[in-house]
Formats: sequence, structure tokens, C-alpha cells
Amino acid sequence: MTGLAADRRTFLKGLGVLGAATLVPGCGASTSPGSTDTGAQRTPGQKVQLVFWSWVPGVDKAVDLWNSQNPDVQVTLEKIPAGSNGGYAKMHAALQAGKGAPDLAQVEYQNIPEFLLDDGLVDLSKYGVKDSQSKFVDWQWHQVAYGDGVYAVPQASGPMGFFYRADLFKQWGINPPKTWADYKSAAATIRQKDPKAYIGTFPPGNSAWFTSLAWQAGAQWFSIDGDTWVVKIDTPETEKVASYWDGLVRDELVATEPDFANAWYKHLQDGEIVGWVSAQWGDAILSGNAPKTAGKWAVAPMPQWEGSQFASANWGGSSTAALKGAKYPTEAARFAVWLNTDPKSIDLLIQGGYGWPAAKDALHGSALDKPYPFFGGQKINDVFAAADKAINKDWAWLPTTPAVYQHLNDGFQRAITGKGTFVQAVKDAQDATVADLKAKGLKVRAD
Repeated sequence: MTGLAADRRTFLKGLGVLGAATLVPGCGASTSPGSTDTGAQRTPGQKVQLVFWSWVPGVDKAVDLWNSQNPDVQVTLEKIPAGSNGGYAKMHAALQAGKGAPDLAQVEYQNIPEFLLDDGLVDLSKYGVKDSQSKFVDWQWHQVAYGDGVYAVPQASGPMGFFYRADLFKQWGINPPKTWADYKSAAATIRQKDPKAYIGTFPPGNSAWFTSLAWQAGAQWFSIDGDTWVVKIDTPETEKVASYWDGLVRDELVATEPDFANAWYKHLQDGEIVGWVSAQWGDAILSGNAPKTAGKWAVAPMPQWEGSQFASANWGGSSTAALKGAKYPTEAARFAVWLNTDPKSIDLLIQGGYGWPAAKDALHGSALDKPYPFFGGQKINDVFAAADKAINKDWAWLPTTPAVYQHLNDGFQRAITGKGTFVQAVKDAQDATVADLKAKGLKVRAD
């Protein structure tokens, strides 16, 4: 196997729900995920109401546009908090209770497998979604397609680049780093030029960011062999990334403060954090939280590993899914495709800051296709368009991805306090993830 892209049917075998009479122990009988058709057929002229749970900024305006154009199929938006303890907890509770779930919901790519494990998603391939496959970026389509089914409609992602203070880099005689070796060299120069400044931070509580760095380096943490999950977090590629950041932290070349925290925002504003390896949506984070630095930033491609073909990675990514029990799945599928492909809808979502569109060729002529004054007039999204084409589409997720993140976070935070290393945190996460899958009754082996 070369990953889920090679044979997506094996993913469902790995969940224990394809070609078997039951789900994992204690979960009850089932066929395949999303196979239970509980939806109704809308009669001509019938007015229907769909409920949509989402946290995406700007989605309310897109929903309003749909409702103005589709009087017979109205969508009621209910805003929910993002994250495992917010909207997802509410979705899982409603699915388990068999009532109260919305017709449509926001589901991030890494969380789709956990919903499949609960048999919580509608297979939208039965409702014409496959006809729209050509409208989406290939690697993002692979994030929602499993076996012969399609369990969500891709919405947005986060191709990555390097944000940096162009004014300070010029002042200090530093070129934007092309390689990770260049990044280390630039980090050292910055520390020499201004002892208060850092090229960036290693955020010990944000293992999703670290996961993206491993993705770029060629790691592929999870795959399926027949009906067995294969876990390989502690690969040489991942250990290379962990060891590299161990060295930067040990040499005090990067900060170790949390990102998305008040101190970090202050340091961006004050010029004490002068770079950020981040996703395209980071433009809104910077402009919204460091407004006094307007015109001083620029974007370069993500630093590369020596001797490797150009590669980027993804940080973030989300879809529009129909949850089990959706009353009108055909209409739900039609709305989901429209929401994420209609040019006017995409522009409204872009204005809200939802991320990088999953729709093909969405850049040209969109609200993204422009110079950004905050970035000195640079058309920064040309960088991210190239990055989006250099993301490994075979990357896959586990039904226990939130737990994987937590294991890594725990290990990274221990390392920051001098109790271990990032490399050890990766090894510990490998062992813990294998144990998690076994506890769910799934077949698993470590590679």
C-alpha cells in the first residue's frame, strides 16, 4: 500500500465496517458508513428547510446568498464553536442520541475518520456529488473520498509558506530562507542583530503545526494494509524534523512561546517575532493582530530540505458534510457543492477569511487575486497557489487524530521544560497511538 489514495476501500476495512457484519465491539450492527438512507425525496415545488452547523467566518453571508436564490430550499445556519470540545462534541452527542443532528455540518479533514467510525456521515456519492469531482483540487478531494464513497464536499485548506518581516530582513542583510539550513542561518543572524528578536517560535501546544512540517518532509504517518492500520509516526522523516527543531530550541535560535496567544501577538507587533512558517490564512492573523506592521511583511515559499523536490504542506482544512439522518440529502449535497464552488460564494468566504479554496483555479479573478498593501503590495497568493500544487495527496488521517495531537503536545511541553526531547515525544506518540487504536478494537501494527 502507498496510502489511502492507492485503495480507499481498505480504509473502511481498517475501520472494521466494510465487508463485516458489525462495527468495532460494542458499536452495533451496520453496513458501510453512510449507507443507511434515511432521507426523503423532495417533490417538485416542495419547500424544504436544511440546518447547517458551522464556525467558518463569512459563511453567514454565503448562506444568505443561497437563500435569496433558492426560495424552495432554505438553509438555517447555526454557529458552533470549533474544536473537539465544541461543535464536534455536540455533533457526536446528537448522532449517538439519534436526534438533534443538523442536516449539514462543518467537519475538518482530520476529523472525517472519527465520524466514519461512528457511522455518522451520509455517502454523498449516492446524491450526485461525484459529478462535481473535477471542480476540486485533487489532493483535497482525496481527503473526503473513501472507498467508493464521498463523505463530504471539500471546502478549504491551508497551503503553507513563510511570512517574514521584509523590512528587518533587508536591514539585517538576510535573504528569505530557501532551505531549512538557510532558516537556521537566518535565525542565528537575527539573534546576533537583535537579541530580543527571533525568526519564529516552536509552539509546544500546537502539534497540528508540527504535523504539517512532517508532511512536507515526506512523512506519511498512517496507512492501511488490508484491514490493519499501520502507524508510523516515528519515521526517519519525522525524526529529522523533530531533531532539527530540538537543535534550534537548544541553541536558543527560536522562541518557545505559544502561538495565537497575547504575548505572541505582541511580539509580532513589536518586531520580536519576525517570521512565521504558516498557512495562507495566516495573512488575516498577521494583519488583524499586528496592524502597526502594515506594509512591512512579505511571503516566500516554505523552506525546503536539501536535495528534495519542491514540496509544501497543508495546515488546516475543512469540508461540508451531511450527517446521518439528513432529511433531504440530495438538496444538502447540492447546497454543499454550490457553497464551495460558486464564485460569489467563494468570494464571500474569502472575505471572511476561511482559508484557501478547495475549488480548482479559484485564485484567478477572485478576491485572492490582488496585491496586498499589508504585504507591501505583493500578490502573496501566487506563492500559495504554487504551494497548493506541491502537497502530497497521499497523506491520511486516523479516527483518533485528536488524541495523536494531544500525545504530541504533551511530549513537546515536557521537552520544553527539560524533560525529554521532541524526538522522544514523537516516539512516545507512536506508542500511545498504537495503544489508542487497540483500545478501540481496531487491528493495528507499528512500522
